[in-house]
Amino acid sequence: MLLAEGVHAVVTDREGGASAPPYDGRNLGGAVGDDPGSVLTNRRDTAAELGLDPDRVVYMRQVHSADVAYVSEPFGAEPPALDAVFTDLPGVGLAVLVADCVPVVVADPVARLVGVAHSGREGTFKGVVPALVEAMAGHGAQPGRMVALAGPSACGRCYEVSPELSESAPPEMRSTTRLGTPALDVRAGVAAQLRAAGVQDVRHDERCTIESPELFSYRRDRVTGRFAAYAWLAP
Repeated sequence: MLLAEGVHAVVTDREGGASAPPYDGRNLGGAVGDDPGSVLTNRRDTAAELGLDPDRVVYMRQVHSADVAYVSEPFGAEPPALDAVFTDLPGVGLAVLVADCVPVVVADPVARLVGVAHSGREGTFKGVVPALVEAMAGHGAQPGRMVALAGPSACGRCYEVSPELSESAPPEMRSTTRLGTPALDVRAGVAAQLRAAGVQDVRHDERCTIESPELFSYRRDRVTGRFAAYAWLAP
């Protein structure tokens, strides 16, 4: 999809791909126990389908942090531990891998900057998305011009947590399951953080990973793959 002028964002699913069960089929996660050759094939084929050079796609070693980095090229075989990246270089693909956490894309089409963040419960508590917005602003972006996409994640009716964890969450993240037990709506928390940071144009892919069989879900399946949100600047 065209997120904004000159800014592309795509959320993959598990259809197609070379991975065998339980990672079938388009698993893009390299640290979940899948055959490395299958993951490499999936990553290269997906990049090619999106019109990206497979050798110019940036993957992170995601650790539920609030760390952000500017990138101009992939990290190589040993990515650093961080959970958000951004770039101003056309054709450099940014990928964030998820299976219940919120994949977030943020872009300023005027400043020609795009970034992605991995914002699960821990990362949202730590503020990885506001950290990405701040880092991009330090490179000339303006939050008021930014557009963001919050991708599929475990929804607030499915993400059951303990009462203690619910009480420790910001009010906008607190939810209840269909059975009335405590839950978290991480996407709502991300949206609130974006608005607080000055980003008003926030769009949503409202699919729940737990309820959507075409998406990977760790909470549903435990041993499973990862789908991705990709973002890049057009030439």
